[in-house]
Amino acid sequence: MIKQSPSKIKTGSPENFISHAQISGIGIALPEKIITNFDLAKTLDTSDEWIAARTGIHERRIGDKNTATSDLCVTAAQQALQEAEISGSDLNLIIVCTVTPDNPVPSTACLVQERLGAKQAGAFDLSAGCTGFMYGLTVGSQFIETGFCQKILVLGADMLSKITDWNDRSTAILFGDGAGALVLTPSHAEKSGLLKFRLKADGSGASFLMVEAGGTRSPACEETVKNRKHYLKMEGKPVFKFAVNAILDGVTGVLKEENLTVDDIDCFIFHQANIRIMENAAKQLKIPMEKVFTNVGRYGNTSSASVPLALYEARQEKKFTTGSYVLMVGYGAGLTWGSALMRW
Repeated sequence: MIKQSPSKIKTGSPENFISHAQISGIGIALPEKIITNFDLAKTLDTSDEWIAARTGIHERRIGDKNTATSDLCVTAAQQALQEAEISGSDLNLIIVCTVTPDNPVPSTACLVQERLGAKQAGAFDLSAGCTGFMYGLTVGSQFIETGFCQKILVLGADMLSKITDWNDRSTAILFGDGAGALVLTPSHAEKSGLLKFRLKADGSGASFLMVEAGGTRSPACEETVKNRKHYLKMEGKPVFKFAVNAILDGVTGVLKEENLTVDDIDCFIFHQANIRIMENAAKQLKIPMEKVFTNVGRYGNTSSASVPLALYEARQEKKFTTGSYVLMVGYGAGLTWGSALMRW
């Protein structure tokens, strides 16, 4: 049962303030199997040098045929719940952000809900391409701020290997599998937690990054399978340009609203799609690359899992501490993009 409570919390100050969502636990899950650039070079016309120079990627994790998105979700969720010192039964809501659900119906979130024993929680999936996690984080935070929920699990999880054409050099080198989970709870400190969000979309670029078949526009049939239309297709040049502009807009938008500058931010976490995208955007924003956390070299583009995976590892490497400002930006199919400013 989801319990409503006031969104304003009394402090020692005579004034009330909106209780922002804070991250109380983080967990990740990665398949064991590693596919290196050298492995790909055995079947594709490519090389480690070619891939690394253009993307910054050296290896990626790939799940086996028996592993589904919900499996990674549950592993990541259990770790996040343990850190938050709560159990599944304490959750009010579960949001799974993914473009690779276990099934079209039911939602992957409901499968996760059952396996976590989250009997009191609502559950739904959210699809916004690689920006999915940023959309889910924003949605979950609003439920905390209104007081409608007190404990929310937000997961970003994808197994893009399941929809990758491994004969297509332009996409096979880019993607990997993974999951990240965050537990959101109310923050009781002013100017703490997730402070500001920005969500945007531009459907005019929908054809730049898409799976053509499998939906109501082009249902699965012998012809769609034969023509390999169930795999992810991408137009690289327009997507690269869009991605850089998405980071620029995501960063400048939230900083302006909070009256901050890039110098005030301790750690930037961008969607891990391509190191050149991150370097290009950082240069235009005048952000030192030492402030931009990257792990794309180890995991490739893990779609909705990208930002939470990077957040988890950035914390592990002490790229930010209590009181630090962290700015996250995601971008992807749709076209969609979004950002979030957090004070840890």
